[in-house]
Amino acid sequence: MEKRYKILVTNDDGIDSPGIAALAEAMSRLGDVFISAPDRQQSAVGHSLTISQTLRVHQVKREYAQKAYAINGTPSDCVKMALSVLMDETPDLVVSGINHGQNTAINILYSGTVAAATEGLLFNLPSIAFSLASHDLKRDLSAASEYAYRIAKNVLESKPQKGVLLNVNVPVLKLEEIKGIKVVPASNSYWEDTYERREDPFGREYFWFSGEYHVAEDGPDTDDNALRDGYVAITPVHFKFTNYEAIPEYKHLEDLK
Repeated sequence: MEKRYKILVTNDDGIDSPGIAALAEAMSRLGDVFISAPDRQQSAVGHSLTISQTLRVHQVKREYAQKAYAINGTPSDCVKMALSVLMDETPDLVVSGINHGQNTAINILYSGTVAAATEGLLFNLPSIAFSLASHDLKRDLSAASEYAYRIAKNVLESKPQKGVLLNVNVPVLKLEEIKGIKVVPASNSYWEDTYERREDPFGREYFWFSGEYHVAEDGPDTDDNALRDGYVAITPVHFKFTNYEAIPEYKHLEDLK
């Protein structure tokens, strides 16, 4: 008899997103699913936490989940609350997604999807962020869901290195069209940001964030380029903030009075 695992499912697109429903279904094949997710869209909030207003938790019913909660907070809030006060037992795995839109390169820094998985990492739990390379909410999620199942199953059955989360991006292809998996570093792709100046019906000025994403031509073995070539791109991510190479350069600052 196969072991049944306990899996925390979260996201940043909100608890009503098709992506989280697809991910919960995939994880239910591996064990008991517990959902803790924002009650609304929270994309690109990064690792922000709610500290200046109350957090409210509403239990909801969701297919494939033993328990599900909608929270008026950020993705990081949702994982922190689940692991700290909402779950009776520590889960075996934390998964975030399936996000609508790829989280490659610099997007990793801004992504609420990756931030939610990072909270699992900070609790020393195996954690995975899943994204589909399309913002279209009507896109077929079956291939992304199947790869989420396969990757999560492998992580649960192995002994993954601690201090690392997996950032997984799936191309918009049918399952049989995907060429396989590549484990690659993040690319150097970047956003050229702009803010569109607009006016409301009363003539008052406001701004709307916009921009263009530039995919770096830094070789096939990076997340953006593997994704473009039809592969599922997996990037192991960790967080070590110190730039050790720069320490000698700034040692002279110790002499300042």
